[in-house]
Amino acid sequence: MIDFDGLGLAAVFTVVLLQQLGAPIPASPLLILAGAKAVDEPLQGVSALALAVAASGLGSIPWFYAGRRYGYSVLKLVCRLTLSADSCVRQTERTFERYGLASLLVAKFIPGLARVAAPLAGALRVPIVSFLVYTSGGAALWAASGLALGLLFYRQVDWLLGRLAELGGIGLVLVAALVALYVAFKAVDRWRFRRSLRAARIGVKELYDMITRGDDPVILDVRSASHRKIDGRVIPGARALNPEQPEESILTLARGREVVVYCACPNEATAFKVALDLRKRGIRRVRPLAGGIDAWYEAIPSREARA
Repeated sequence: MIDFDGLGLAAVFTVVLLQQLGAPIPASPLLILAGAKAVDEPLQGVSALALAVAASGLGSIPWFYAGRRYGYSVLKLVCRLTLSADSCVRQTERTFERYGLASLLVAKFIPGLARVAAPLAGALRVPIVSFLVYTSGGAALWAASGLALGLLFYRQVDWLLGRLAELGGIGLVLVAALVALYVAFKAVDRWRFRRSLRAARIGVKELYDMITRGDDPVILDVRSASHRKIDGRVIPGARALNPEQPEESILTLARGREVVVYCACPNEATAFKVALDLRKRGIRRVRPLAGGIDAWYEAIPSREARA
């Protein structure tokens, strides 16, 4: 049977803590190993569950207070730490808006949300006690699922570890190669997306010139309601648009006019996707704003940016 003693439990605590703090390392395999060990020693499984919950809570507290103090800036930083940064901001904020604190119960099962949930809750001024109760409940569900997999498939886990042990160094190389392939695939996918995006964008200067000439473009802010609340910045004359349920009045207004869509997500991913959707709805002259709200406030003098 699998060797999973005190060092294994220490590894569970350490890896879960580092993962919650932002390190891109998987913790689920260790929980599966602990679950497999719990077939013979149930106390090992209980200990692993308690340590995983404690480590997850400890690792989330710094991010919670960072979000409370720095707000949007921390959300942007955290999203850039994930391989799925292009969808991180919008997806996580939409989930939190829809389910509130209850979303913390499933945060670790949703790509991106696990890392953004803590600073987002802090930025939205969620009480620390309520946050810890819900995030600990979510961590318990997540850890228990990994342990349950180990309990259910302990024979297969034991067999796999035996084969890797027989392979020795080759087994480690094989595992490392699989991880490297996954990371490379995500990197190439993001590079292709960003390349297609660059050709379709409008620059801040071009938009500013359109406004000052009186061209009256339709400017659509597709950030989530919580993001607008946390950030507080807005491009003058912009209209808020919910990409999932766009108002017909705004769509009617946009037809036949120049439309600029902006967000605050990495690589303008949300704005680009919304622009594609609007084109499918018959709005042809629509482009995402390069750099989003950040680029606007960096390039335009403060008085004009807020006019």
